[in-house]
Amino acid sequence: MSNLHELKCEACHIDAPKVTDLELEEMLQGISQWRVIERDGIKQLEREFTFKNFKLAWAFSNKIAELAEAEFHHPTITLEWGKVTVCWWSHSAKGLHKNDFICAAKTDRCLE
Repeated sequence: MSNLHELKCEACHIDAPKVTDLELEEMLQGISQWRVIERDGIKQLEREFTFKNFKLAWAFSNKIAELAEAEFHHPTITLEWGKVTVCWWSHSAKGLHKNDFICAAKTDRCLE
């Protein structure tokens, strides 16, 4: 699904359906540099971004924070010298929801 960045997150409730394995594989094609990890039994999308210095990494982190506020969907952002790691997952659903893939695609666009 290549148009994920054009979609808007929907309200996600505690009983919101997680993506199926088939949906996961389909949506991963649109965000090929992301990987699925599992922490504490919860699937998450993760990607590391590298930068030439801390200031550029910091600026990118701020763009992700703005995106998160605009979508009302909030990731884990780890800022290090020259590196930012972003993890998206739906806290209320305790796993991956379509919103996570939308935000991952929009995160990629923040590099442009």
